[in-house]
Amino acid sequence: MASSTRQNISSGSAYEPILGYSRAVRVGNQVFVSGTTAGSPDGPVGGADAAAQAREVFVRIEAALTEAGATFADVVRTRVYLTDIADFDAVGAVHGEIFGEIRPSIVILAVAALAADNLLVEIELDAILGA
Repeated sequence: MASSTRQNISSGSAYEPILGYSRAVRVGNQVFVSGTTAGSPDGPVGGADAAAQAREVFVRIEAALTEAGATFADVVRTRVYLTDIADFDAVGAVHGEIFGEIRPSIVILAVAALAADNLLVEIELDAILGA
């Protein structure tokens, strides 16, 4: 069996070495992007607006995909976590702006909390290059 090269992609987050994770991992033609938020030392980019936070999350995810040699067109599955299901339509619309023509599989879940109280959305995804 042939072995695939593993590429770990860092966002530079201080939590990566502490928690032992990478923003994304590419193995062969597959890319797995960790749960990504709009968090920053000054509070979330986008403030208390879930759609604005989602837009920032996708900026960060796109950077990781690019470093892995992938694009949004390669995405086959997304997972969206919301702290308030009332943000479903607003965050879903942002997802649709990016993936309207690509149409990956998706799950949107309401969760009790994210890593910080002011984070409203977290998104993770999987991509297959050339998909």
